[in-house]
Amino acid sequence: MSPKGRRTFLIGGGCTAFIKPRATRQTEDMGLEAATKALLDAGITYDDIETAAVGFCYGDSTSGQRALYNLGLTGIPITNVNNNCSTGSTALFVANNAVKYGQAECALALGFERMKPGSLGTNWPDRESPTKLLGVRTEELERAGLGENHGPGAPRMFANGAAEYFKKYGGDVNHLAQIASKNHKHSLNNPYSQFRDGWSVEQVLKAPKITNELTKFMCSPTSDGAACCIVASEDFVHARGLENQAIEIVAQGLETDDPAAFESDSAMEVVGYSMTKNCANKVFAQAGFGPGKGRDEVGVVELHDCFAANELIMYPALGLCNEEEAHKFVERGDMTYGGKYVVNPSGGLEAKGHPLGATGLGMHFYIMMQLRSWAGPMQAPGLFDVQDKRGKYGLVHNVGLGGAVVVSLLRRPEFYKEGGKDGRDRLGYNHAHECRPITMQDVNKVKSKKNSNYVLAHAKL
Repeated sequence: MSPKGRRTFLIGGGCTAFIKPRATRQTEDMGLEAATKALLDAGITYDDIETAAVGFCYGDSTSGQRALYNLGLTGIPITNVNNNCSTGSTALFVANNAVKYGQAECALALGFERMKPGSLGTNWPDRESPTKLLGVRTEELERAGLGENHGPGAPRMFANGAAEYFKKYGGDVNHLAQIASKNHKHSLNNPYSQFRDGWSVEQVLKAPKITNELTKFMCSPTSDGAACCIVASEDFVHARGLENQAIEIVAQGLETDDPAAFESDSAMEVVGYSMTKNCANKVFAQAGFGPGKGRDEVGVVELHDCFAANELIMYPALGLCNEEEAHKFVERGDMTYGGKYVVNPSGGLEAKGHPLGATGLGMHFYIMMQLRSWAGPMQAPGLFDVQDKRGKYGLVHNVGLGGAVVVSLLRRPEFYKEGGKDGRDRLGYNHAHECRPITMQDVNKVKSKKNSNYVLAHAKL
């Protein structure tokens, strides 16, 4: 095996609706739904899964086991992951590396969250938050000349990043409103979305203010939901005849903060500008592109827009435009249908919702479906050329403060084979753009055929 590992592929994905926190669903039940859909999509059973990584932020230890035990007690390694808002993609990073470096032929990444209404808070009020130093740095930068801001900690940090961008390069809150309105309009086509209101720029601007720069409709909500992706080796893909739906993880990276987050005089750095830039550059290099190259080969992007401010400053961090051009990128419409890229065709976090543990896996689910050309009314045009079997890349960006960022570059492989049975046949509908619940019959098709059903007997569908 090459020191760089072997090729890996997404062969199955599943998602629940992302909903307003209502305390009506348990994490294990949401996890069962997402995992069942992913296994049906891949045409395999839980017996084929050799290892799993499960992400969540607000849950007790071994919640991952509780969710997956619904599918059988197979004894596989199950790792629980928490990396703030990048938790879901971090779980996928763990599962992908297990396959990439030969520990498994098939691995599962699951993420879920049951959240509380309102701004994010800690579950541990008896100790300092791990992100406290970022809050301290935020206050220092405001006193040093950025200007006083208000609002909860997370939106304030990202709003300050936008304020710094405006001071350096131009642009204003109208550009943030255009980004937010774009995402809310995209969400009209996504039945999984928490919000499907399609707010106009004017409505976004008139919404209640959260910080100096951000209104309510520029902010992602707290959400309940789950998502799942299954990773397999190339040998597994061919052995199971999945050439018609496998999507290659061409390159993937996970990066954490460098000194700039704490030692530079930059609010953009506090929220992960260089962390994202460094990770993206490494991922494109991993895919074989020279410095600054490869972005023109991308057609569709799921970008971590926890706030419209973050989407703005992450366009240049990912290399989609020059740093001083992000607001002009918005003015040209280069982030939506008809522009250079389609960014967040799902509606993004602002409209689709943001259940922390599920978010990154949901992003990969949507890009996988885009690259399969299954996305229906969300489909980004021009991803494939008949002369080029693989077409354009899909890019995923998932960031968490504290900090960690995951960037993935996905593409349809050269061995793609059109036709034959696929996940739409196995689910009975196209789950890329239809959201339906699962049944016990669905679970019975994919659960372990060898192991106890004791835990499943307590599942609620």
